[in-house]
Amino acid sequence: MESGDLRIFQAVAREGSVTKAARTLGYVQSNITARIRQLETELGTTLFTRHNRGMDLSGSGRLLLQYADKVIGLLDEAALALSASDAPGGALRIGSTQTAAAVRLPGLLTDYYSRYPNVSLSIATGHTQFLIDQVLRYELDGAFIGSATDHPDLQAMPTFEEELVVVTSPAIPDLEAALARPILVFTAGCSYRDILQAWVKSKGLAHSVMMEFGTLDAILGGVTAGLGISLLPLAVIRRQIDEGMLRAYPLPEFYGRMTTHFITRKDSFVSSALREFITLIPESLPAAR
Repeated sequence: MESGDLRIFQAVAREGSVTKAARTLGYVQSNITARIRQLETELGTTLFTRHNRGMDLSGSGRLLLQYADKVIGLLDEAALALSASDAPGGALRIGSTQTAAAVRLPGLLTDYYSRYPNVSLSIATGHTQFLIDQVLRYELDGAFIGSATDHPDLQAMPTFEEELVVVTSPAIPDLEAALARPILVFTAGCSYRDILQAWVKSKGLAHSVMMEFGTLDAILGGVTAGLGISLLPLAVIRRQIDEGMLRAYPLPEFYGRMTTHFITRKDSFVSSALREFITLIPESLPAAR
């Protein structure tokens, strides 16, 4: 089994089709198909189930993907370590929840770039579980997530604390009326969604109407229009509250406080770019309480 075969397998697994993987890798489709079949023959198992919409991983394929992510990640880490220098430079891939990226990170990122302009800094946003998965797959060097994590391969540093509030349109008269409206949330894996569901359940309510949105702007637009309610950090909606566009309801302490953590892999090589980024976090962000 060669690393090149694992990279091809990983690409097909991520893209869900040979055509998309070929486009991503710059290979011809027949080459990718032949390499996948050769790998299946070598391992004596079927890695994909094939259908007219693409390809899905088999049980053996899902297991191999876990090892492929680790092997490829370690190979890329080794190349990075051997080419590293003391001066911060190269690529730095950081992930963040959309709310943190919108409100908390601009100052940190501006400060970092002004100090280390030779670093090619990129920011990917997503919900907490999505970011955890990307860090575990070595696709991100680190990420700001909306919860703590006890994953054995990750280490987490508390960075700042948020006050969470239920947010509604001003046209909704009170919290009781608000709870009769649909809940507007990010997709599964979002910390705000989990907290809101837990709080609603704690009140003995069964809230069956839930609408998923892909962006923070879409959720805010829906809440402002009176479509439903949501749970968000107070810092994200403070301006809209001051302007009378939204109304916020505080939650009990257990549900109303959330600490954002910065996570990295325990076994990852810490480049000078990542090291200086981590050092700068306490200087540019308010400390978690």
